[in-house]
Amino acid sequence: MFPFNSLFSSSKNQNSFLKNLQQNDVQSFIEKVFTEVMPNNIQDVMNQGAVKAKESGARTTDNPLQANVLETHSFIYIRIPVQDESWLKQMKIYHTSNQSMIHDVPNEGDKHNIPLPALVRKKGTSVQYKDNILEIRFQKHSDLNYSEIDISEL
Repeated sequence: MFPFNSLFSSSKNQNSFLKNLQQNDVQSFIEKVFTEVMPNNIQDVMNQGAVKAKESGARTTDNPLQANVLETHSFIYIRIPVQDESWLKQMKIYHTSNQSMIHDVPNEGDKHNIPLPALVRKKGTSVQYKDNILEIRFQKHSDLNYSEIDISEL
């Protein structure tokens, strides 16, 4: 039915095929399939992003502040290394139930979103600064409200 069934007609052929398989062969096959399937304008967009990332030499990261997020049973901690103590005076910290927003650091107008691994409470957040590390502690919100969905009439 499928053309690739002929390649794997027996386990003996399958094992020899997999042993001779090289990473470059797989990558070239995938690139070939993508070029055949995707329209040219989408390929151009994807290639532009890859070229820009290589040209800039910058690493792509979702966390330019180098913040570490740690989750415990009761709390979520965000630890941000502070390079200059003047950051503490200009920094604005906001949060929703699932993300933290850090504004005006390192430059005025900068905005950084840090996703939180669990829901947190609206109140009860505390901040500590020690040894050039800003630590934000969020209380986790345990949502015990649940309701039953009736499926008996299906």
